[in-house]
Amino acid sequence: MLTGIDTGYEGKFDFPPRPGRPAIAWMLATVPRTGSTWLSHLLWRTGCLGAPLEYLNFEPTGPYGFANGSPDLQRQLWRSVLSRRTSPNGVFGIKCFPAQLEALVETNPSLLAEVMAMLLPRDGPRRVVHLARRDRVAHAASYARATLSGIWRREQEERAAAAPDYSREAIAAAERRLAVQEEAWEQMFADLDIAPLRLVYEDALAAPEETVARLAAYLGVTLDPAAVCAVPAIEKQRGGDEWAERFRAEAG
Repeated sequence: MLTGIDTGYEGKFDFPPRPGRPAIAWMLATVPRTGSTWLSHLLWRTGCLGAPLEYLNFEPTGPYGFANGSPDLQRQLWRSVLSRRTSPNGVFGIKCFPAQLEALVETNPSLLAEVMAMLLPRDGPRRVVHLARRDRVAHAASYARATLSGIWRREQEERAAAAPDYSREAIAAAERRLAVQEEAWEQMFADLDIAPLRLVYEDALAAPEETVARLAAYLGVTLDPAAVCAVPAIEKQRGGDEWAERFRAEAG
């Protein structure tokens, strides 16, 4: 968990506790460095679409790393999140990466079954939003740079000792890793017969209000201007664009 930075997981950003199951539950299915944190906070700010963050991220450095290796604590956290991160109109959202679900297959299959039964019921609506980036080179460059530096948010940049050196090999490796993760989603969509709402980061960045309206319509949610809430700001990181331009130039 990042320290000294408001990430959005802090209790002060919770909605009022809400008993029972959400009326509408949906998943933001994506991979790292798609602008998903920016989009999640944009949607959360409406106060009507839940607060779709990484509630199944139990990696040691993740937001709930303190629950790593403890299936019981992970289940407690999940049930707590359902109560305090469901917006007052009954909508709950969650952002997922394939690796997070795959980790639960190995470490906490009962929790995964509980989560999937709510998000992807056998008999009921399966509300899945898929977010991707159109610019594959920029995506891979951003992922490579963050992986090498350990810097995943703009607020961390000022604390970093030095920026990482450019690495063509790291970008190529990042492209391969991202392709594997994207294929994992596509395989899941095919296996479960899911037709997700597909969003593209570049389009969402160019037209954020239209993107919010499109997602709300997909979920069947009416946005209420009076429900808007305060959430942490998300700033774009620096350096990735230069790496992408150099990679393209070297590729001719």
